[in-house]
Amino acid sequence: MADPYATLGVARGASEKDIKSAYRKLAKELHPDRNTDNPKAAERFSDVTKAYDLLSDADKRAKFDRGEIDADGNPAMPFGMGGGGFRPGAGGARGFSAQDFEGFSGAEGLDIGDIFEGLFGGRTGAPGGMGGGRRPPPRKGANVQYRLRVPFADAAGLKPQRITLGDGKTLDLKLPAGVEDGTQMRLSGKGEPGPAGNGDALVTIMIEPHPFFRRDGDDVRLELPITLDEAVQGAKVKVPTVDGAVMLTVAPGSGSGKVLRLKGKGFTRKGGGRGDQLVALEIELPEDVTELAGKLDGWRDTRNVRAKLGV
Repeated sequence: MADPYATLGVARGASEKDIKSAYRKLAKELHPDRNTDNPKAAERFSDVTKAYDLLSDADKRAKFDRGEIDADGNPAMPFGMGGGGFRPGAGGARGFSAQDFEGFSGAEGLDIGDIFEGLFGGRTGAPGGMGGGRRPPPRKGANVQYRLRVPFADAAGLKPQRITLGDGKTLDLKLPAGVEDGTQMRLSGKGEPGPAGNGDALVTIMIEPHPFFRRDGDDVRLELPITLDEAVQGAKVKVPTVDGAVMLTVAPGSGSGKVLRLKGKGFTRKGGGRGDQLVALEIELPEDVTELAGKLDGWRDTRNVRAKLGV
């Protein structure tokens, strides 16, 4: 994988907030469900997720910045081994000798075994090799990616969601306050097994769209049709919310576009409490207005209701 900072498009000194913001933006843009005809987007989505997985872990990020691990989380080879640094046996099947250090002060009488013991934690054994060197520490199992579709109303009310893991076991998942489309949750130890323990399960939340609710930050918006007589005379009407239907009072003389507020009927905020539901009234006339026209015969509204538009 390429440099995780470059993958997310952030600077090396980026804050946790900047990294999280960059990941969410790219996750929404590249999500496979939104790019069914673009297989490269799925590859980019995977790279972006891996980059965020590394940089969102303070310990892994610090190790990467120090050069102790690579972009895939694997231990980095010391002294450029495998690249252009010191390579035991690079000139053939033999190991290092004093000739390999010609030009270095004090090369005569140099104990090559001491050098390897200092570099690799053990003395040379097999020809050209690093016999007795330390083995890399055991690693955890791989992380496993999941996508969980959550109904709009469930996400707003933080209703528990059941997820089935790769081993067939089910788990009731508690959604976090402030959950958004693309939010990633980490389930510790629910990934693949490994010598040093299980990896983690990374669950990406996908909030399903709703047929008539629309999210606006922590608020929920709804366009509510009302009849002309309800608008003119006022009425109590039933209104759907993410928590179930409630009664709403429409004041006499309410016009289309008027917005009424239902407190605490929005999404749960990160800091506690909930947003509101904003209800925009829309006067809906009957398809056949013959009867209505008859009742209005001879009456005219003489106001210039378009004066503010300059006409």
